[in-house]
Amino acid sequence: MNLKDLYIDFFKSKGHKQIPSAPVVPENDPSVLFNTAGMQPLIPYLMGQKHPYGTRICNYQKCLRTNDLDNIGDTYHHTFFEMLGNWSLGDYFKKESITWSFEFLTKVLNIPKEKLAVTVFAGNDNIDEDKESISIWKSLGIPSEKIIKTKNDNFWIAGETGPCGPDTEIFYFRSDEAVPNFFDPNDERWVEIWNNVFMQYNKINENTFIDLPNKNVDTGMGVERMVAILEGVDDNYKSSLWLPIISKIEKISNKSYLGNEKEMRIIADHIRSAVFIAGDKSGIKPSNTDQGYILRRLIRRAIRYAKKIDININSNFISEIAIEIIHIYEKYYSELKENRETILEVLENEKNKFNKTLEKGLKEFEKSLNYIKNNKIDAITAFKLYDTYGFPIELTEEIAKERNIIVDTIGFKEKFKEHQEKSRTASAGKFKGGLASDGEMEIKYHTATHLLNAALKQIVSKDVHQKGSNITSERMRFDFSCDHKLTEDEKNKVEKLVNKWIQEGHDVIKTEMTKEEAIKSGAECMFIEKYPDIVTVYSIDNLSRELCGGPHVKNTSELGEFIIIKEESSSAGVRRIKAILK
Repeated sequence: MNLKDLYIDFFKSKGHKQIPSAPVVPENDPSVLFNTAGMQPLIPYLMGQKHPYGTRICNYQKCLRTNDLDNIGDTYHHTFFEMLGNWSLGDYFKKESITWSFEFLTKVLNIPKEKLAVTVFAGNDNIDEDKESISIWKSLGIPSEKIIKTKNDNFWIAGETGPCGPDTEIFYFRSDEAVPNFFDPNDERWVEIWNNVFMQYNKINENTFIDLPNKNVDTGMGVERMVAILEGVDDNYKSSLWLPIISKIEKISNKSYLGNEKEMRIIADHIRSAVFIAGDKSGIKPSNTDQGYILRRLIRRAIRYAKKIDININSNFISEIAIEIIHIYEKYYSELKENRETILEVLENEKNKFNKTLEKGLKEFEKSLNYIKNNKIDAITAFKLYDTYGFPIELTEEIAKERNIIVDTIGFKEKFKEHQEKSRTASAGKFKGGLASDGEMEIKYHTATHLLNAALKQIVSKDVHQKGSNITSERMRFDFSCDHKLTEDEKNKVEKLVNKWIQEGHDVIKTEMTKEEAIKSGAECMFIEKYPDIVTVYSIDNLSRELCGGPHVKNTSELGEFIIIKEESSSAGVRRIKAILK
């Protein structure tokens, strides 16, 4: 039986009502382009509004994230993905939630309990250790050696204040080797599979937490990861969820997945995502703004990678793959069956529109390389590729990047400013949810990421670059390009160097300049396309220089002590550091 069916049937047996998946395009949240997590559509009910289905609910939720398109092509990143969730809205609490999670994993999915371990909240100056969760896990047979207490990874809060509480994360030992007697969260063979959040407090200010009158439970489990684990594969695209899609691409291309993994993953991921966007009841069509821009970019990227593996892009290959995807998911998402013809029409129309000019555009691109100066495509050429051949500036940049060539995007924007402003709004993503905040601690952590980035370049490699970050008032998470797990010596040296710079008290200087001037000055940035023509550069003496929206502290001495809590893999070629300031 399908994992989604097993999950829903199990929680129905525990008195939950299944709620339908919310549309992939949010209905009442203009702060984001797409629903990015299972709990996102339920925020009003977690905040106290009564849910029409009652106090025990469960579902599988369509989610879509486009903030890391560059990571698509590895073994486990996906633009579209599904989340399983069960919620208690002022009903049951820790005992039932933990017991049922354990029962589902061990009795329904038949996972040996020896392969499970957990993390729980260790407590801090304001809130006690989560002894109740520890006691429940022990009663279920999880030994103390498999229960790790943390202060920073096991506490959830949406913003600076409001509903919050401890969480317990469940890990699975993903290896054929003997299961260790002790759980080490830094051992990459242990992977997180489920998170249970217990919203039991209301944070009034930094030091005041009061009990919530109605305590909620919010859980989440990723379908793609869990299926891969259950089927014993180390590449999500080799699981039964993806095999029919990959097999279809192999047949169309007359090539094997082996040796063409990146291209086939991108094609499969992007067409699956496009099917769900085009099938949404909101009626999204490819365009140059917002969700339509994302849809257009996904389809056009899929076409370009199809061409790379010699698929005839004038064939109906997109429809063939889309039909396979609709067949896989229509049982669970009826809108795909209902809107089948619309989906295929949207995909084919955009493919035909792009294909008419793609061949000519690629030839023009190749021809332009004969005339470039200083390894740079000028604004006139970039604009011609857009205006005459329908190349989005991102596509021109993407192809140029593969040849180690830069593009005069500043000049391009001047030539078509109004259009590019709309495109940039969509590309930047509006991905900050309405609950984000910039409190005192977030500002400190924001500045600390700049110091960490600089320290990694000095200690590990000058080729280290930021690949992403996530900041709360409790901790910072920083992703960076790196081809190896950091040694203890490297971690210690990085931590020591950051603290040295903090103690030295360096001023943080804010300067405005054109984007081109910033790049020439050596300022580093991530996602260059999201920045306007005039940018803000933050410099920390000669230690760090980055394009950044801010805000930041005035002097590094304000940060306190920097402590690395964890260093782990984020994805292929990308490592992740979790750290706190004390």
